[in-house]
Amino acid sequence: MIRVLVADDSILFRKVMAEVLVSLPEVEVVGQASNGRIAVQKALELRPDLITLDMEMPEMDGLAVLDALKAAGNMPAVIVVSALTKQGGKLTLQALHKGAFDFITKPDTASAGESRKALHNELAPRIKALALRLGVRDILKGGSPRSVPEAQKPPGAEVGASLDSAGARMSRLAAGVKPELVLIGVSTGGPNALAVLLPALPRLGVPILVVQHMPPLFTQSLAESLSGKCVLRVHEAENGEIAEADTVYIAPGGRQMRLAPGPEGHKVIQITDDPPENNCRPAVDYLFRSVSLNFPGHAMGVILTGMGSDGTLGLKLLKRHGCFVIAQDEASCVVYGMPKAAFDAGVVDEVLPLDAIAGRITTLLRSGA
Repeated sequence: MIRVLVADDSILFRKVMAEVLVSLPEVEVVGQASNGRIAVQKALELRPDLITLDMEMPEMDGLAVLDALKAAGNMPAVIVVSALTKQGGKLTLQALHKGAFDFITKPDTASAGESRKALHNELAPRIKALALRLGVRDILKGGSPRSVPEAQKPPGAEVGASLDSAGARMSRLAAGVKPELVLIGVSTGGPNALAVLLPALPRLGVPILVVQHMPPLFTQSLAESLSGKCVLRVHEAENGEIAEADTVYIAPGGRQMRLAPGPEGHKVIQITDDPPENNCRPAVDYLFRSVSLNFPGHAMGVILTGMGSDGTLGLKLLKRHGCFVIAQDEASCVVYGMPKAAFDAGVVDEVLPLDAIAGRITTLLRSGA
């Protein structure tokens, strides 16, 4: 059973949120709080497994609540509930850096029924992912032997006969076939993962395209936050721009990003309003597929922490042309979903902890220089 505290200054929203939460399997709402100060008091008193935390509350805002809980040594999982605004995006990124598990945005709907449906669709997969994470934590606290994660098995064993072997791809890299692109797909836990990975990358002479599952406005804040930490240029991608070396392009929230051939051999970024894929827009598969079709054999793929399986189908297409793929390991993931799906599909060459991925990308790219 996951015990949840709901913190929001709107009595109506607290009511709707609580109704949605109790409708989910194995969830109990143990308390509600109308401001940040009460949220801290109830968190210390009730010791919930999860807090749904409004960012803008009286007396103490969401960031202050996170600081207080961390200082008290009582940090439950936190799902941030944010307004769909640029300011909301900035506050959400700060909350994720302070240890929040994930975030959702407040529904902008015409009725309470529509709000309940929107919240249910957002919360259900996150609660499921959190339940798995808490289950692993409880097993480890109980002293049960830790099984060897699937990701620790020798990669490449499950790769189908129609795909190149990892050895063949490594031989091409060693022979001087340098990837011209790095593609990164990431979801839950992504802002913090990108804040570790991207600042550790030196200038390598290739563009880096990133799909992070986020709503509109939030990706601009993410790009601005990362830009100040990296030697690479980081910005939210714009339609029609040419993908340039040593630049990181973040797919705009709420839209799709693909790569197309342009004049004089240029690689042109296209931003579209095509439908969601895997319930995501931007979608990792959408970007990866475009690169596999338009620039076969020219990319390296990286799949990081996140729920679901977005990216796996795109990686299958990329690997038919020798794309080398790195996946984040289970231990360093916030949610071991997307990397696991890719590994289980046999489309991963190396499984690495987050803090080792930048070094490996650097080595592989420079070995083909």
